[in-house]
Amino acid sequence: MMAIIDGKALAAATKAEAAQKVQALREKGVVPCLAVVLVGENPASQVYVRGKVNDCAECGIESRSIHMAETATQDEVLAQVRALAADASVHGILVQLPLPAQINEKAVINAIPPEKDVDGFSPVNVGRMQIGEPCYLPCTPAGCIRMIESTGTDICGKNAVVIGRSNIVGKPAAMLLLEKNATVTICHSKTKNLREICAAADILVAAVGRAGFVTGDMVKPGAVVIDVGINRGADGKLHGDVDFAAAAEKAAFITPVPGGVGPMTRAMLMLNTVQAAARQNGLA
Repeated sequence: MMAIIDGKALAAATKAEAAQKVQALREKGVVPCLAVVLVGENPASQVYVRGKVNDCAECGIESRSIHMAETATQDEVLAQVRALAADASVHGILVQLPLPAQINEKAVINAIPPEKDVDGFSPVNVGRMQIGEPCYLPCTPAGCIRMIESTGTDICGKNAVVIGRSNIVGKPAAMLLLEKNATVTICHSKTKNLREICAAADILVAAVGRAGFVTGDMVKPGAVVIDVGINRGADGKLHGDVDFAAAAEKAAFITPVPGGVGPMTRAMLMLNTVQAAARQNGLA
């Protein structure tokens, strides 16, 4: 019998965990602080930033929201990031992507010190993740792992398939599954026999960015299906990468869209920020 993985409930529990850690730090005189830099007027980005600010308030984390003009230059954005990097009261720095065309995203991400890179995007944190050293894990893949484990599924030894090879989701999700001793296959636009490969997966993570891409015949009976996709349809509604109705007939556990991976991504950001505050104050 299929069960829906409730991302909202799991995110609430994760934020409650973060709030407890914040309280412990506050009792030692440390107030965790996340700075979020938004460049431009992208409506979706504005919604995401407001959500992160609200999450901080819910967890007892101080937040600083810096809104820069759409016409801001790369030098101006870099100067803002460096100022936050030098501010000891700021423990985490997040630059909301995407950035306007005149700004090099890679240069901005690289300007965030690894110890304040709570998104887990810097080359240093990515490298540490690859070799299993302590680091800040990228929030969406880390949230996916927590969602899988919330079902009681033992990832060890499972056949896991990740559809998508982005640096933000696909590749790190595969690495985290491998770290948990799954046997991992990464599929992408050049993969042959995609349906057969997916249909053999005990754990299927869809992060391809195409609505309804994963059809029912690509899901193994009893599989855990994690849908990372957020696609705005012609009807104005959000749709995942998975055909939910068809996949739900076969899956043992499946995440909805919305209300699945999205809330967990933000909750994991809160945990990373608390961890950053603890580490920077010698308390972790």
